[in-house]
Amino acid sequence: MKIARFTFPRFTLWVSCLLMVSMLLSACGSATPAPAVPAANAPAKLSGTISASGAFALYPMMTRWSEEFQKLYPDVQFDVSGGGAGKGMTDALSNAVDIGMVSRSVKPEEVAKGAYSVGVVKDAVFPVVSANNPVLADILAKGISKEIFAKIFLTGEIKTWGEVVGKPENKDEIHVYTRSDAAGAADVWAQFMGGKAQADIKGIGVNADPGLLDAVIKDPLGIGYNNLGYAFDLSTGKLPIGAQVVPVDANGNGKADAEEVIDTLIKATDAVANGKYPSPPARVLNFVTKGKPSALVQTFIQWVLTDGQKFIPEAGFVALTPDQLAESLAKVK
Repeated sequence: MKIARFTFPRFTLWVSCLLMVSMLLSACGSATPAPAVPAANAPAKLSGTISASGAFALYPMMTRWSEEFQKLYPDVQFDVSGGGAGKGMTDALSNAVDIGMVSRSVKPEEVAKGAYSVGVVKDAVFPVVSANNPVLADILAKGISKEIFAKIFLTGEIKTWGEVVGKPENKDEIHVYTRSDAAGAADVWAQFMGGKAQADIKGIGVNADPGLLDAVIKDPLGIGYNNLGYAFDLSTGKLPIGAQVVPVDANGNGKADAEEVIDTLIKATDAVANGKYPSPPARVLNFVTKGKPSALVQTFIQWVLTDGQKFIPEAGFVALTPDQLAESLAKVK
């Protein structure tokens, strides 16, 4: 791109132009955000390709971060794909990708194989039913306790929606949906209910977050679980059409208290950020590399943990706490 240069014969004319520009900028105020610029200690130029695969929970955030990073470094290309946390870990450990997106804690046996994890953001897993569930009003009034969830998802002891809400006359059978791909969300949801891992969850396997949500929306008797970015519509900040997040009766008092009813994106992110939502299923999402990251990947992750943090709220995620952020930054210095 060529930049045109203009030469003014008189100094006074040049000063006048500067004053006019200054006045215009003052009038505009902060309506137009300042263009992104690299940090003072960042390389002046970068090039190469960063590949990433894994958790659907991290996919939307990773996509946004890659777009913004490319604005700073147009010669850096990204190849980002989903596939679930299990695929992300496998791909990272086999050097098939530079970054594995993993939405769960890294296991000791994975660390032994070279997994190097850096927490980058937080979200949570939410139980979801169809908006056409036959006992929806009762569910929203009473919520569902961890013990009841366990009897639905883990042991299969509770088989009808009438049993869930204390109306034995209702014989509608519960249709349980779970993830068929290796997913951090499934591990976290199982652990919340007292299980150990995804394999403990019974139900009909469906691939990926969007598929699981779609299956539940279409089945009035269905129940499943979704990551924050899918349990809520990021474009509207509300629940997806046809879906309803189930209140988790965390205190076991048999009713859905005001802070347990989470029906907007703002309520969800606030509950996770302030520790109001059970943990698990609130969790830290990780970038995983095989050993310490290469120079290019290291620079990208450092940017994610600094300037990249400002894009987290609009993408429907929750920032790490200051202590968590400091810990992550220390791992990529």
